[in-house]
Amino acid sequence: MTNHPNSQSQPSRRNRRHFLQRLAFASSACLSCPTLLRGQGLNNKLNIGIIGAGGRGAANTGAVSGENIVALCDVFEDRLNQAGSQYPGARRYVDFRRLLDAADDLDAVVVSTAEHTHALATLPALKLGKHVYCEKPLTHSIEESRLIAQAAAQARVATQMGTQIHASDNYRRVIELVRGGAIGPVREVHTWVDRAWGWQTPEEAAANHDIVSVQDRPTDASPIPAGLHWDLFLGPAPERPFNEVYYPGPKWYRWWDFGSGTMSDMGSHINDLPFWALKLQAPHTIEAEGPEPHPEIAPASMLARYHYGPRGDMPAVTMTWHQGTMKPRQYTEGMIPKWGLGILFVGDQGMLLSDYGKHVLLPEEKFRDFVRPDPSIPSSPGHHAEWIEACKTGKPTGSNFAYAAALTEANHLGNVAYRLGRKLEWDATAMKATNCPEADRLIRKTYRQGWRIL
Repeated sequence: MTNHPNSQSQPSRRNRRHFLQRLAFASSACLSCPTLLRGQGLNNKLNIGIIGAGGRGAANTGAVSGENIVALCDVFEDRLNQAGSQYPGARRYVDFRRLLDAADDLDAVVVSTAEHTHALATLPALKLGKHVYCEKPLTHSIEESRLIAQAAAQARVATQMGTQIHASDNYRRVIELVRGGAIGPVREVHTWVDRAWGWQTPEEAAANHDIVSVQDRPTDASPIPAGLHWDLFLGPAPERPFNEVYYPGPKWYRWWDFGSGTMSDMGSHINDLPFWALKLQAPHTIEAEGPEPHPEIAPASMLARYHYGPRGDMPAVTMTWHQGTMKPRQYTEGMIPKWGLGILFVGDQGMLLSDYGKHVLLPEEKFRDFVRPDPSIPSSPGHHAEWIEACKTGKPTGSNFAYAAALTEANHLGNVAYRLGRKLEWDATAMKATNCPEADRLIRKTYRQGWRIL
């Protein structure tokens, strides 16, 4: 039975150091401490509620389908009913708030909604003491990331952000090489992706097939597809008539009110590797380049440059994100293979280039006789399996919310710097750009009447 919704829908160095120490401690604590379990064991099945059952949510549901799927939610009834046909015993909802109102029998929740509602579904689930798996990016704003990290630490449940590649052996081998000193101290990192979704300059539009045909928010309405609860999809976003340029995904992710563009989406995967390998936390400064920012639509092409201070025995490092037509100098000058997406570590004694499934030490002739270290980071049983095991045993997950919130916050800061056209001096403790008070409106967000962050 479908339950229909209610329609109402410059800081001192000491302070910075103290904040980073506390953040690092919280992250390591969540990686090592046991979760508080709800009577589960390896041989017992979890009762899981699915928030966002279609699209990416269908894949996430399939990945945890060895457990008991007892509740399903999706704003589009066609997708909800498709999922319901596979799990006929599950309760059905179109409003995730109603699912969470009836969550007494749930052990865990999987959140796969559009980005702008991630935090609104995740935070109350954490406060109810539920284990949570949430798709990337974890949140739609920096403030939301902080709130989620705090709630997860207090709940001490198993959490995982949907950065599936974090579980790969390739990433583990790269980390062993970087931390083992194969290329010497790393002072420069570049990440990039060819994806060119979003607002495009005329030159980009001529070169790419994926084009946003509108340049401003549409004022006209398209017919709402039968079974789509548009007001619930909007959720906390500013009200507007339905238009096919917003839905279904991935159309919505280009629009600032619903997503954060390629930066926070693909950055969750690609910036994850240097974030992990180099033990990054909060950047000191962030600056960005690209076309004139569009008020409604995220850009197809841009770059964001982060400056991080020393971390233990690791030197200060600059990490630059590139998307669309923008690429690092090493790429454009033919110094490295031209992979469609890449993570390039530049060390004092060489370079290491990786993508999702492979990596290479450069220049290759220099490392021809290099003897790799024995693997030291254990393999993951799989990204979703890792989370399920953590729910039942208290074992750590790799992309828990303490780690994922810091990564998400950094990615969002790149977008903030781009949209404001300013180099930001970041006070992580105060959650403020000390030289740019106008950043506050992008660090935090407002919510439409009837919706709020708990």
